[in-house]
Amino acid sequence: MSESFSANLRSLCAERGNISQVCREIGLNRQQFNRYLNGESLPSAHNLRRIARYFDLPEAQLFAPRTEFEETLKDSIVRRKETPASLFVKPYSDQVKNLRRYVGFYHSFFCTPSWQGRIFCSLIRLKEVDGVVTIRSHENATSPDKSVRQISRYEGLVALRGNRIFATEHECGKEGSIAQTILYSAHRQQLKYLRGMTMGVAWRPFPHPYAAKTIWKRLDERITAREALTACGVYSEQSKSIDLAVRKYLLGSGDAHFSAIPTELAN
Repeated sequence: MSESFSANLRSLCAERGNISQVCREIGLNRQQFNRYLNGESLPSAHNLRRIARYFDLPEAQLFAPRTEFEETLKDSIVRRKETPASLFVKPYSDQVKNLRRYVGFYHSFFCTPSWQGRIFCSLIRLKEVDGVVTIRSHENATSPDKSVRQISRYEGLVALRGNRIFATEHECGKEGSIAQTILYSAHRQQLKYLRGMTMGVAWRPFPHPYAAKTIWKRLDERITAREALTACGVYSEQSKSIDLAVRKYLLGSGDAHFSAIPTELAN
């Protein structure tokens, strides 16, 4: 049994190409892992489960006879053959460890052509789901005279590359738009504010693409879901309901709040 296990493990590592990287990603000591590869010892139940999850195989399959295992491995490689869709999703996989510190609720603030002269606030949630970090956004805004109301929901995936957070979302609903946000924290240990840019499509007065500065403010765990949702909406650029750090980032330095394609070019 141990001979089959070590041989099967060597085959799996040969497919990955870098044993040190495999050890880091599983979270196992290289010296101990070498004992598994050489057949000197078997992993504990806990480590066996970690290895099986990493290679996406049942634990029992790691002890299968060599011929049976190689056939299973060959079928698995065929199933994992990369497609344009899988290549697109690939950067968002194996991101839980990188992004776990960012998981939680945020208020997102930005300026948009849909609400000229105002700051838009939406609710964001980053959540760990089945080995990836997902993003869900909720937008709910009503004009001061109650004549216009906007309710939108977005879902997507998040990745961390070069200390920058990349979120790609699609609007829930038929023919909904796709939005892209890139964020960073001013300091590695500072998680209260995430600053960056967002790109999307304004829904009024014309459906034009635009890009705008955005800032996310992490919500205190004591805030209830009802309170977080109630705070969503549109605010005056000078509203004291929005803290100073947010207003300074969005409106300071004389930068444009957002940029959009001119009407004469978009038509």
